[in-house]
Amino acid sequence: MADGTMMSDDVETLASQIVGGSTRALARGLTWVESGGKRAEALSAQLYPHTGRAQIVGVTGAPGSGKSTLVRSLALVARARGRTVGVVAVDPSSPFSGGAILGDRIRMNDLALDPGVFIRSMATRGALGGLCRAAADAVDLMDAAGRSLVFVETVGVGQDEVDVMRLAQTVLVVSVPGLGDDVQALKAGVLEIADVHVVNKADRDGADRIVAELRAMLTLIPAPEETWMPPVLPASAARDEGIEPIADALDGHVAYLKTSGELERRRRRIVTARVLKIAQDLVAETLLGGEGLGTEGAAGATLLERVARRELAPHACARLFLKQIARRTEGGEFLRAHGRRPDDARRHHGPATR
Repeated sequence: MADGTMMSDDVETLASQIVGGSTRALARGLTWVESGGKRAEALSAQLYPHTGRAQIVGVTGAPGSGKSTLVRSLALVARARGRTVGVVAVDPSSPFSGGAILGDRIRMNDLALDPGVFIRSMATRGALGGLCRAAADAVDLMDAAGRSLVFVETVGVGQDEVDVMRLAQTVLVVSVPGLGDDVQALKAGVLEIADVHVVNKADRDGADRIVAELRAMLTLIPAPEETWMPPVLPASAARDEGIEPIADALDGHVAYLKTSGELERRRRRIVTARVLKIAQDLVAETLLGGEGLGTEGAAGATLLERVARRELAPHACARLFLKQIARRTEGGEFLRAHGRRPDDARRHHGPATR
């Protein structure tokens, strides 16, 4: 009990410091959420009521398109306009060691001394979709800390790694000429998620063609007149050219979201996707952990062995696992395994009805 009280005190103190704007506390809190666990969950719960104020911009695109350099330039423009900035930059992890270079911070090194900019690099740690599992919690912490504009830079994504749209209010897709694929940003998944298109390294040959192709493709997408039409903007982030119009487009998109009512719809979509993802992770953790359902548990091992012997189909095995989770939930075992008491569920959802 004493340990739990001590953890609660630590969480409340750190949460208060983060809301107060302490960059040291923010750094510590980000380390907590990246490490995961009950302490991180408690901190996120403390800070969640203080979120919802920041403008969240996702920046995605092909590897080598200059996303980090563009984010740096946009951060400089935002600071010149009096805004505070947070950056969550996700780098790929090694499939062998699990480590990551986290080189995005190197490209933004000149921002490090500005107290109005906070940069955090995170490794994917095996997560797919261009983001890491802690990205949403990291954005919440920066939001609660008072950062008015938060950029979420994904790893270099492919044609359908579009998780950023489930986190950001505005998605900026970066294209670049000379990568060997003239229609790199026109492929399924990436074209549809963009609210703003940027053709970076516009001083290179072929940039005008990419801009023209994007604009032509966007005219083929059926949409009502009042729908936001994503602008296609050329830029050269390394030279700080064309950055102001991009910043204006991001602000224009937020204004459109607010006046059209789309902002609330996007927030509901983001919340739904986030809760479902957390639920999926909890189920997977239960199935794969040593709680009697995964490979460590006798029942789980038996079922998986039957699948391996082709005696039981994978879909049938998954449904049996879910039935076991349901039975354990009714008995309170699943809730206790994840730090909650059975009466917590009744308190949150009301008494069971028959």
